[in-house]
Amino acid sequence: MIIAVDFDGTIVEHRYPAIGREKPGAIETLRRLADEGNKLILFTVRDGELLEEAVEFCRRRGVEFYAVNSNTPQGALLEGMKPLGGKVMADVYIDDRNLGGLPDWDSIYAQLTQLRQQKRRARKKSFWAKIFGK
Repeated sequence: MIIAVDFDGTIVEHRYPAIGREKPGAIETLRRLADEGNKLILFTVRDGELLEEAVEFCRRRGVEFYAVNSNTPQGALLEGMKPLGGKVMADVYIDDRNLGGLPDWDSIYAQLTQLRQQKRRARKKSFWAKIFGK
C-alpha cells in the first residue's frame, strides 16, 4: 500500500515552524508499516529547510520515506515543491485534518491492517468470480 502521511499535527504536535513533540505511537507505527512493505510518502506543507528538518527528524528515529511531497523518490524533495495538482497519489492519507480528527496510532495501524486484508481477499477472487460477482 502507498500511505501518504502529514507531519505537523500527525507525526508530531503542531508547533510549526518548530518541530513539536512526537505523537505517541507515530514513529513506531510508521516503522512497522514500512517494515511490512508499505511505501510511505511524507506529504507536508513544509518546504526548503523546514522540510529537510522534518525528514531528518524522522530519519534519526528510523523512519525512511519512499518519497517526500512526491510520488517518486527523486521527486520534489530537492525543489521543496508539491506535485502538480497539489496532491500525491496514495491508497491512504493520514492527516490530522481528517473529518473526525486523527485517531490514535494504534487505531490507525488496526484500520490499515484491516484494509490491507480486504484488498488481499479481493485480489484472490478468481477471474470468473470478479465477472459474475461470486
